[in-house]
Amino acid sequence: MRSKWLIVLLSIAIAQGIDKNRPKFSPGPVTDYSCRQTNDKVTLAARPFITEEAAQPAFGKLNPYRHGVLPILVIVQNDSEQTLALDGMRVEFITADRERVEATPAADIRFLSGPRKPSLTPGPIPGRVPRVSRNKNPLNAWEIEGRAFSARMLPAKESASGFFYFQATYRGGSRLYVTGMREASSGKELLYFELPLDTK
Repeated sequence: MRSKWLIVLLSIAIAQGIDKNRPKFSPGPVTDYSCRQTNDKVTLAARPFITEEAAQPAFGKLNPYRHGVLPILVIVQNDSEQTLALDGMRVEFITADRERVEATPAADIRFLSGPRKPSLTPGPIPGRVPRVSRNKNPLNAWEIEGRAFSARMLPAKESASGFFYFQATYRGGSRLYVTGMREASSGKELLYFELPLDTK
């Protein structure tokens, strides 16, 4: 058991070492968000990042929404006395037409634009030789995974935040549906959260 916690602590230290030179992004307290809901002393807030102005603090020059990816920031504030297990948390985007869209893993976002056709140039051998395209995939940016929601456990009186990504278009009347948060000690699942999303 001690070795498991040692691995976790080392992973955190390595991640912090990698990210120490990265621009910081602070989502602020959960009370700053109009789209929030509280169940069993746990508050969940969410905000879709659509505009250039909204995206800039988190993603810099990249606006994922312009490339077909809807980022939704989720903040969980645990004001209960129990540590929460978040490893089974499931987040779905519900469109205005009531279509359910599951979150796309952050590690898969870089592949969404699909492979580009290689540029071809004549080579010394008859035929054509593929040349690597200089066009870069804008979604292959460290911010996508670096800003993703990654908390597995949430101690009492603490908060966690990060982005979930959806291949969807935002329209008024959309909602976020969150299930699978549990009390770590008892395994009791919290009541689901269903938040109407409002970008204003």
